[in-house]
Amino acid sequence: MKFPDTFHSHELLIAFSFFLLTLPLFSSSLPEGKGKEVPYYMTSDVKEVAGKSFDYIVVGGGTAGCPLAATLSDNFSVLLVERGGSPFGNPLVTDKRFFGFSLLQTDEYTSVAQSFISTDGVQNHRGRVLGGSSAINGGFYSRAREDFVKKAGWDEELVKKAYEWVESKVVFPPELTPWQSVVEFGLLEAGILPYNGYSLEHIEGTKIGGTAFDQCGKRHTSADLLEAGNPKNLVVLLNATVNNIIFSNNGKANESRAHGIRFIKSDGSSNHMHEAYLNKPGNSSTWGDVILSAGALGSPQLLLLSGIGPHDHLKDLNIPTIVDLQEVGEGMQDNPCIAKLVDTMPQKRLPEPPEVVGIADNFKFIIQAGVLPISFNASRMPIAAKLAFPISRGKLELDSTDPRQNPSIKFNYLAKEKDLDGCVKMVQLLNKVTKSQSVSSFLGIKPQEKFMSNSDELRKLCKNNVRTFYHYHGGCIVGSVVDKDYRVYGVKGLRVIDGSTFQESPGTNPMATVMMLGRYQGVKLVEERREICS
Repeated sequence: MKFPDTFHSHELLIAFSFFLLTLPLFSSSLPEGKGKEVPYYMTSDVKEVAGKSFDYIVVGGGTAGCPLAATLSDNFSVLLVERGGSPFGNPLVTDKRFFGFSLLQTDEYTSVAQSFISTDGVQNHRGRVLGGSSAINGGFYSRAREDFVKKAGWDEELVKKAYEWVESKVVFPPELTPWQSVVEFGLLEAGILPYNGYSLEHIEGTKIGGTAFDQCGKRHTSADLLEAGNPKNLVVLLNATVNNIIFSNNGKANESRAHGIRFIKSDGSSNHMHEAYLNKPGNSSTWGDVILSAGALGSPQLLLLSGIGPHDHLKDLNIPTIVDLQEVGEGMQDNPCIAKLVDTMPQKRLPEPPEVVGIADNFKFIIQAGVLPISFNASRMPIAAKLAFPISRGKLELDSTDPRQNPSIKFNYLAKEKDLDGCVKMVQLLNKVTKSQSVSSFLGIKPQEKFMSNSDELRKLCKNNVRTFYHYHGGCIVGSVVDKDYRVYGVKGLRVIDGSTFQESPGTNPMATVMMLGRYQGVKLVEERREICS
């Protein structure tokens, strides 16, 4: 079945033309709450926050930061600082018809997505808007498997409740499009069994996952979770980039405590520094924390900018060392991906996020498909596979002391032979899906009887065509940079709670578990403070 090109082109261009007339292209610097009234206080005026104190300061209003801030606000005053703007009222974020458009054109300071290229030469993106990458990704929702939860040492019952809290607010069962149904059959033809129907669990076989897009095609990001907080205790500062953490000495030798942040306007118009602080109760044991939830690039970058990291690297940039913590920025990883275009040329199909997934070979291979825009009036149909447990790792370092600039990052895709061998096997399975009878019939082409199978050819294909699945993680790994309670080693009052703490990407897509982590750790922090005060 093929959608009429004229219908899709006409609908898409009219809608997008209206959008261009009403909003700055791709800007995340929208007026606060435009298109939606929010119950909490939200501002882009840095002067309104400067000099004020809060029980907790959360840096990064992304996938983890929003549920974390909402949970903490039930009992404490919280400042949530987001470098981007509001997602509300921005069709590039909220409208399923514009899925993927935010990645087409980015700018230095204000676009919803910020692009970066790793030193491996692979182009990538990160969210720069309230909601973080949950506002620009495919919205596919699937939990981590039980082994991941057990390995993390988390309370399994509390994890379950945290997932359910998220799911009750921003997760929906999808209505499969014809293309997603075809891919579903193609996965089954390729032997990715059993068929599991609709499930939020990470289980082998072919399944339909949850989605952040509701039945009206509206995206629900982690920013929607802020509505579950206490509006009287929550302040959200938009379009402000944190420059560094402020530390004070406790009077004890070599013991520093985080007591605030310095931040600047994100738009590049001013480098003037502003400060916000943590409240100081009489009992120091009841102090809150500065919590970094700025993502796998932002959190290690902020630690380094604040003087926490390898001494020699900090010295090269004239950053005074607070803690010589060698592992900051280490262990960076991005799951290698190989994508095959199954259409023969660009079409005028509406963009389409993934709704089904194949999970194969003991959870090693993840296969999904969608329709991605390559311009404002053309799209392509890739089927993509990701290697779930690579062993190759890279490193993040500072290129600049400007927090608005991307750090330098190398992922070392497929550097280890084991990863390259895994990629070869993954491509062989991917070929079975792309050349399946279901996919071929849908596209109106004859199934290809033979395809590249020589191991040397496939290894070359992997090396030359590796790309990102956008599931990068690491840099502040638990046990190396933070302890099991996500406290940064060597200082007081500072934690990191986001995907930078992961050694591997959970589930098919990490969004579900990163949201859950924000809720889970927020509940744990509230319980911890309650025990101290009782």
